[in-house]
Amino acid sequence: MQPLQFPPRLLMGPGPINCYPSVLQAMSTQLVGQYDPTMTGYMNEVMALYRQVFNTQNEQTFLIDGTSRAGIEASLVSVLEPGDKVLVPIFGRFGHLLTEIAERADAEVHTIEVPWGEVFDPQQIEEAIKRVQPKVLAIVQGDTSTTMLQPLNDIGGICRAHDVLLYTDATASIGGNPFDMDAWQIDAVSVGLQKCLGGPSGSAPVSYSDRFVSAVRKRHHVEAGIRDAHHTESSGSRIRSNYFDLGMIMDYWGEERLNHHTEAATMLFGSRQCAVELLREGQDTVIARHQLAGNAMLQGIQAMGLKPYGDLSNKMSNVVGVHIPENVDGEKVRHDMLNIFNIEIGTSFGPLKGKVWRIGTMGYNARQDAVLHTLQSLETVLRAQGFALPNGEGVDTAMAVYSSAKESAAQKASL
Repeated sequence: MQPLQFPPRLLMGPGPINCYPSVLQAMSTQLVGQYDPTMTGYMNEVMALYRQVFNTQNEQTFLIDGTSRAGIEASLVSVLEPGDKVLVPIFGRFGHLLTEIAERADAEVHTIEVPWGEVFDPQQIEEAIKRVQPKVLAIVQGDTSTTMLQPLNDIGGICRAHDVLLYTDATASIGGNPFDMDAWQIDAVSVGLQKCLGGPSGSAPVSYSDRFVSAVRKRHHVEAGIRDAHHTESSGSRIRSNYFDLGMIMDYWGEERLNHHTEAATMLFGSRQCAVELLREGQDTVIARHQLAGNAMLQGIQAMGLKPYGDLSNKMSNVVGVHIPENVDGEKVRHDMLNIFNIEIGTSFGPLKGKVWRIGTMGYNARQDAVLHTLQSLETVLRAQGFALPNGEGVDTAMAVYSSAKESAAQKASL
């Protein structure tokens, strides 16, 4: 048997992306026991770090062991009892995912939709809340299937006014776009590491408001075998998933350290380093770096004569959709980018499958050289298919975006 050996890919799709080297290094750390004081100390530190990542004071901020979908499922199955009403605004593939997970929890699911490539106006959501009167509003912040970023800053206040819990999946957007949990009055958030946070898939940071925790605690349960005399059963229905039972997971991360699972230590080490990278560089600086890389990629794409997808005023900073030109074999372009230049770009889902490429600038890959290599390689591959485009305009335009940003930064520094 040979050691693992992969080609040196540059992952410029919608995620996953290449990890920060420091994250990979952290994940090679040797293990200790799950209740070793060093381990529980790092668990507490991770909670504190992700409070800063989410911009929240929520005590219940921790990791779900599993991919970003694990965080979504834990959040929804723990708060939704059978028959509870949930409203899901859908503007892409991942709104449909929230819908399915809520349906599997036997909730009464109501949906509203806008065409892919658009987002919701707060008034549309408030009108639906008044009509449905849900317990929970579940919405995606950034949907990579459409590259759209749903504004959330007004939705939390609407939910509070109507006594609705607000959950959001911010996997695709966190770290590369603003997210202010407490200021926006968001009750629950779950994310993954594999996009702007610059880590691998496999851990889902989450955070929950006191309102949300109270709703979950009404279904609190302690397993037989670890239950002590002071533990009491709650009045609500038992959460149907054992693994994704947030009440039990909170007990595991809390002071009592009630056994629920063996923490995925290697993922915890990686998750910690993702937060460290973000906070060490500075959230505003990282968001600005993603905006710069995304803008350079977007303008480079446009300079090549390619048409970006969707409402650009509501596009995520970290990914751009590109209409595949007529008479161009979109999958062959992706094949040649991967196999000739070692660069991965994405296609899309559902109604956009085969019609749109998705090109990401996320995390460790939100940098100038990655943008320029991608644009140059895409130009070469398109030209090989006979697509007429201006020679070198994509790279030149992107370089000009970076040069302008450096000049602006120098002028500010001199003041």
